[in-house]
Amino acid sequence: MAPGSWLVPTELDRTRIVDAHGRMRRARAITLGAIALTLLVCLPWNPWWTFVLLAVAGVPMLTFELRLKRSEHPERIAAQTLLITLTVLAIGAAGTGGPNSPGLPWLVIPAAMAATRFRGTVVVAFAGLTALAILGVSIPVDPSGFAHDPRLVFTTLTLLVAMTTVTAALTGAELKHRDNAVLDPLTGLLNRQALDLRLSELEQQAGLGGGSVCAIVADLDDFKNVNDTYGHERGDAVLQDCAYEMRKALRSFELIYRLGGEEFVVLLPGLDVPRGVEVAERLREAIEGIRPGDLELTVSLGVAAAEGAGVRQESLLRAADEALYRAKREGRNRVAASGEPEVAATLVR
Repeated sequence: MAPGSWLVPTELDRTRIVDAHGRMRRARAITLGAIALTLLVCLPWNPWWTFVLLAVAGVPMLTFELRLKRSEHPERIAAQTLLITLTVLAIGAAGTGGPNSPGLPWLVIPAAMAATRFRGTVVVAFAGLTALAILGVSIPVDPSGFAHDPRLVFTTLTLLVAMTTVTAALTGAELKHRDNAVLDPLTGLLNRQALDLRLSELEQQAGLGGGSVCAIVADLDDFKNVNDTYGHERGDAVLQDCAYEMRKALRSFELIYRLGGEEFVVLLPGLDVPRGVEVAERLREAIEGIRPGDLELTVSLGVAAAEGAGVRQESLLRAADEALYRAKREGRNRVAASGEPEVAATLVR
């Protein structure tokens, strides 16, 4: 889904989807392991096919991080994985007793996970879907059993409300804190603190998994003249327009940060320099194609990348800065790549 979609309407929502997978990795592993252990302990009472269902649910959970990194729409991957998990758990509950199934409370798990990733509206919608699934695998499967003893169904619904409410409240507090701490108040983009946190996380991931990280540093050309000539209010309008256009030119997993003044940084996990240059050129064209603040303005960009243990925050940003300075020296309104000037885009109009 494009930025501004129902699942991820804001920059903070997009960031949360991208960076939550690292923090949730351990929780996913513990949850899957606990389910597997419970099925194993209850083997004498459970049919064999419940292990097949566990395997079906385990595949999307185990491959979730890999699919998230490769997807242009990480919010879709997160939502699809939760829906698959809910479906599998519902089938298991329907086949092991319906309203009296010991697996009925497990249907709450995907809803609780949704509350750690998505905003309140999405959490409420998923909780409603889960409630329908709980009733759907209970009443139609065994109407007489439900009528005779509906306590487990009602208990599971109560557990659903309690879990989603508490988790959503904690997540909402986290979002409010992050909103105050990591968002630039003028443009709504992520700020330097958010950049430092994300680069630290990417540095650790690259060191462990050997992946690459590409950074783009962008600087508006002759922006000082805008403030000097038209005043800071006009300059703020220019920054807001440029931030909006660059955000639109990026895909959901390509995060942009404002460092202050007229300088911006884009982080591209998994990309090398040539592909980073392609993204930078999109940004250059986006600014060139509009009149931010009703003024003619261009942007220069520097691109750098590192891989594995070579991913270091200071050296990566320094290399991108050096490429940016070369783009400025060579005439502005262009893209320059660190260490690979031959792949730099040098379009000047």
